[in-house]
Amino acid sequence: MGLSLNLGCCDDHRKGWLNVDIAEPADVLADLARPWPWDDSSVERILALDVFEHLPSKIHTLNEAHRVLEPGGVLEMAVPCVYLLDGRVNPGAYADPTHQSFWTLDDAYYFFEQWNNPAGERGRFGAAYGITALFRPQTWELFDYGSGRERRSKIRGVLEAVK
Repeated sequence: MGLSLNLGCCDDHRKGWLNVDIAEPADVLADLARPWPWDDSSVERILALDVFEHLPSKIHTLNEAHRVLEPGGVLEMAVPCVYLLDGRVNPGAYADPTHQSFWTLDDAYYFFEQWNNPAGERGRFGAAYGITALFRPQTWELFDYGSGRERRSKIRGVLEAVK
């Protein structure tokens, strides 16, 4: 089995995974806002639960994930979405003062292969925006949790690297 990265692990260390964070405790300390310390196509799986929103650039983050994943490698991610299922604003996406990037289901237009054509956003703007990442979604969905004032939403994505 190839290398599996548990990014932003904090204290959620997983057996069989390389547990990565910017601070202790972690197997590897890495600042994911900078170039990632793994070779091209050297990673089979990436788990990134509630970490990518803490990084300043979606483009850099997904480009680096794509770069280190082997062809067909899988990125499993979860991030707060700026909207709830009913379209209202999700305060959870903005409340944490360490959140630096904000995610919507529409991010798919720039990173997924079905929009990598002359009429799609990925095909039209990808090169100009510096996007090199290309993924095939297995899952890209919004889910709500909590209730009342504590209601929040996240995007859950399981993405396959297209190379």
